[in-house]
Amino acid sequence: MKKVKLIIIGSGPAGYTAAVYAARANLEPVLYEGFFSGTAGGQLMTTTEVENYPGFPDGIAGPDLVDKFRSQALRFGTKILTEDVVSVDFSKHPYTVKGMDTSFQCDALIIATGATANRLDIPGAREGEFWQRGVTACAVCDGAMPIFRNQPLFVIGGGDTAVEEATFLTKFGSMVYIVHRRDQLRASKIMQKRALEHPKIRIIWDSQIIEVTGDKVVRSVKIQNMKSNEISEHPAGGVFFAIGHTPNTAFLSGQIPLLDNGYIQVQPGTCKTTLDLVFAAGDVQDHVYRQAITAAGSGCMAAIEAERELSARGLSE
Repeated sequence: MKKVKLIIIGSGPAGYTAAVYAARANLEPVLYEGFFSGTAGGQLMTTTEVENYPGFPDGIAGPDLVDKFRSQALRFGTKILTEDVVSVDFSKHPYTVKGMDTSFQCDALIIATGATANRLDIPGAREGEFWQRGVTACAVCDGAMPIFRNQPLFVIGGGDTAVEEATFLTKFGSMVYIVHRRDQLRASKIMQKRALEHPKIRIIWDSQIIEVTGDKVVRSVKIQNMKSNEISEHPAGGVFFAIGHTPNTAFLSGQIPLLDNGYIQVQPGTCKTTLDLVFAAGDVQDHVYRQAITAAGSGCMAAIEAERELSARGLSE
């Protein structure tokens, strides 16, 4: 089995940035970008317009931005494998990474598999319907887009994330409605107070959105009251899922310590995990910011940390 200095698992801003830095440091990285799992390129692949990534004043389509990341990684010599990783063996060093078609041993490993936004299976909100045409899972990423401005916006959820998203959206929408299945928010007390007292936030209790409708973009939502079963239709300019994210860590089979919320645990201020020469970058370890720019930054950090650790042990040559 061939041994390499560094393997990067995952693409998107974190994986590709790590590859750029690692390749320029002559680490000759091998990057598994995913394929069947649907994670190749990360969440940007389902984002129609990115307006908050520096260097693109007119915005750029998510897939186009990912393509630029990928091209830059290739330019410096990254070996990119378009396949999923099936398993990683951390029981002995060098570590063994098994893909669907290939296997390698590596001295160092960067995990950059990201996280998947949780969504509900609502008619109209699916892929090929109004997903990314008024339905999204990131208010900070998409809320400032023109289609949402001065429109009634609907947030699905009841925790801190839902309140945070709703509060952010009040800067752009005419009114923001939090649709919650229960009669009380799950958010912390301070966040509940913020939502209940905000003049541009309304909470629709004991309810769920059962359909999203529109033409080219979202125009309305149908809401069902869970207690009375009454269905009402409301004008809408956007629907935002705010029910959390699931880090993509299943393939690690519990071999690496995770936080209580499922994200990979790293040493504060670094990308170092508790395993020697194993690093985590991007949304797989970031449950706070979850932005393309912060993912790219942590990819840079992980690559630099890997290069320094490998160099200190004479493994970078």
